[in-house]
Amino acid sequence: MDTDATFMAQAVEVAATARYRTSPNPWVGAVVVTGGRVVGTGATSPPGGAHAEAVALAEAGELAMGATLYTTLEPCSHDGRTGPCSTAVVDAGVSRVVVGVVDPDPDVAGGGLAALAEAGVEVEVGVGAAEVEEQLQPYLHHRRTGLPYVVLKLAATLDGRIAATDGSSTWITGAEARQDVHRLRAQSDAVCVGAGTVRSDDPRLTVRDWPGAEAAGARDPRRVVLGKIPDEAEVAPARSHEGPLDGLLSSLGDDGVLQLLVEGGADVAGRFHRAGLVDRYVVYLAPAILGGDDSVPMMAGPGGSTMADVARGRFTSVTPFGNDLRIDMVLDPWC
Repeated sequence: MDTDATFMAQAVEVAATARYRTSPNPWVGAVVVTGGRVVGTGATSPPGGAHAEAVALAEAGELAMGATLYTTLEPCSHDGRTGPCSTAVVDAGVSRVVVGVVDPDPDVAGGGLAALAEAGVEVEVGVGAAEVEEQLQPYLHHRRTGLPYVVLKLAATLDGRIAATDGSSTWITGAEARQDVHRLRAQSDAVCVGAGTVRSDDPRLTVRDWPGAEAAGARDPRRVVLGKIPDEAEVAPARSHEGPLDGLLSSLGDDGVLQLLVEGGADVAGRFHRAGLVDRYVVYLAPAILGGDDSVPMMAGPGGSTMADVARGRFTSVTPFGNDLRIDMVLDPWC
């Protein structure tokens, strides 16, 4: 691994520490390097606080003069609740900036890079881009489309069933997988279920079972229910939505929701899938078999009528949790 890639990988690691507390701002990591030595690191503070570059520069102090700054996302170039990071970089005397990806936010979108170049700072873009794109996917998707990044989560048996014939589904997966679901909620700004799930399971949809929640600064996501919310439901306070799903996504995007986690049952899962609204599928697969065709499948409603209708994609990761597997899948863009 070359030097730039090594230090960008460190910046990605630093960014991961801010994942659960910065939304709707991006979780960015920055590293200041001089003479081959890291002299400052920083991650994005909660909204209203300093950006990653400013934190790293403050830690580096005078050692930032003539140094190289590695940052996962293009430094901002506009005044908001904090001053422009590009100005802070120039004022600190940094001679070179290495950027993972350009910020698609219309308020930045190359402006930070231009400001740095105009001030005589050497700029390189694209180092570690694949890793940064993966890490910042919800933010980048929101800024490019105005819509939340939609993650559909399902827990299923090996034969693809999410509930028994009598409707019972507690518990298909083990404790480790259920803790990871709560971590996934902590990564999401909002979680969506159907009114049927609320009536049958009465879920709270919080992050309470993830042991790392408090240390990470994680918050419970907003709750959205498709349909009427029963009185005294544990999910309250929650938003009730009736109508087209794309209208819901547009509204949530306008509210700054970067990632929406869909945890509904087979009906809700099928609706989001058939509408082409899912960006990532997360399936927790248990080593269990219900058998037969009378139990509840992962998705209800009509499927593809021929193999030409199959939605194909790729697995991005397969991770064991106890006896279960978490399988992440994204669709190929041409499908």
